[in-house]
Parts: sequence; C-alpha cells; structure tokens
Amino acid sequence: MKRLLLDTHVLLWWLSDDPQLGASSRQAIANPRNPVYISAASAWEISIKKSIGKLTAPDDMDAIVESEGFEKLPITVFHGDQAGSLRELHKDPFDRMLIAQAQSEGLVIVTNDQKIIQYKIRTMDAKT
Repeated sequence: MKRLLLDTHVLLWWLSDDPQLGASSRQAIANPRNPVYISAASAWEISIKKSIGKLTAPDDMDAIVESEGFEKLPITVFHGDQAGSLRELHKDPFDRMLIAQAQSEGLVIVTNDQKIIQYKIRTMDAKT
C-alpha cells in the first residue's frame, strides 16, 4: 500500500486520460489498496489558473475528486508553517504546499516536477 498525493498536473492528466501519465503511475492510482489524496492546494491552483485563462479544466473539482474516490486533503496551519520553512528549491507556492503536506502526512507525491524531487520526500515519477 502506498498513500499517494497527486501533483496538480498529474490530477489533470488522470482526469483527461492523458498519455503523459505513465502505466505504472496509472496502475498505482487505480489500485484500490492505495489511498489517493488531492490537496485543497491543487483545487485552488486549478481555479486560479482557469480564472486567468492559463488553464482549461473541469468545473466543480470537489465533486470530481469525490466521484473519483480520492481523499480530500485540507490545508492546515501546520502545513502552512511547514511550507514556509522549506528550503528555497522551489518558488511555486502550490507545489511548496504539496511538499509540506507530503512531509507532514507521510505521502508519496506522484509528479513529473524535477524541483519537487529535490526535496527529501518520497516521490513517484508520473511518466513511468
């Protein structure tokens, strides 16, 4: 069993059945023994990028996350403190939150972001 946290781009790849999402990652996400978490930070990032025209994505991510059977991961004050204390390897505040949540909650981040991989957290290469 692996407790997975999907990076925002991986969530979008999953929802659109994008071929960039590798077979191993796809199997891990689909495996009912692996709890899959979606951070509130990802929904926030998607909604902001949609509103400024940088992204096309489905509406009502809350309902979509639920219908996919994924776990919703809220942002806590502790997560905020952790994100703020991370080394400056990554400047993206959404990704920094995902890193902090993975550290705090013992999750494996499924990502293709090489900056995230530099942190001392467990990751899964989304393209494999």
